[in-house]
Amino acid sequence: MVKVNVYGLDGTEKEKIDLPEVFNTVYRPDIIRKTFNVLHSNKRQPYGANPLAGTKHATASVGKGRGSSRVPRLTQGRRAALAPCVVGGRRAHPPRAERNWKEKMNKKEKQIACKSAIAATADKELVSKRGHKFDNKLTLPIIIDDKFENIKKTKEVINAFDKMGIYDDVLRANSGKHIRAGKGKRRGRKYKIPKSILIVSTKDDIKKSSNNLLGIDIIKLNEMNIEHLAPGGDAGRLTVFTKTALKKMGGNK
Repeated sequence: MVKVNVYGLDGTEKEKIDLPEVFNTVYRPDIIRKTFNVLHSNKRQPYGANPLAGTKHATASVGKGRGSSRVPRLTQGRRAALAPCVVGGRRAHPPRAERNWKEKMNKKEKQIACKSAIAATADKELVSKRGHKFDNKLTLPIIIDDKFENIKKTKEVINAFDKMGIYDDVLRANSGKHIRAGKGKRRGRKYKIPKSILIVSTKDDIKKSSNNLLGIDIIKLNEMNIEHLAPGGDAGRLTVFTKTALKKMGGNK
């Protein structure tokens, strides 16, 4: 069994505890990526063009033998219409709202992906590859005392992260915030923010004090999925578990 440190709010080592068996799972980036893609595919909102788009014109073709092309033309003018090959005509193969975007995946594959992504949070090399910044002396995943769940002020969370040596990762996410390229910026998603620390706790209280920190996600143990553990399909997120949350995970083999 691998032992890790339990850190207090002052950044000091309080004790050592064993990691649950799930952290010994073999790293499977292929299954993690597949699960992430299926999850995002199933969240897609179907969209499509109006079936009558580009066809609401009074058109007629002159027929053959007139010395002109036989594309449909407006009856009240000479402009071509209706055909896919003309300006303002219908689309040949538009997206259809009835298309089914859902994908299926085996339950065992989902379980392997989730366990593998959890195990990846304990690998310093994978966490560093994701771009996270943390003190190299820390043992991963970071286990913090249960008093952390009762913090009610953001500045106290910042102070605890700073003393542990992981606040630089929050600053990295803060400085990486930028305006999205493309049309998405006018569709309610103007900014892109890098993912920072994932906090796994047993209470909702910590959400009030940590929500203001950019890039941080706060979830309960039963809410963990690939989207939280491997954003973008890349495992190795910098994760903070409370001591109680880690003990509860010990039963999920």
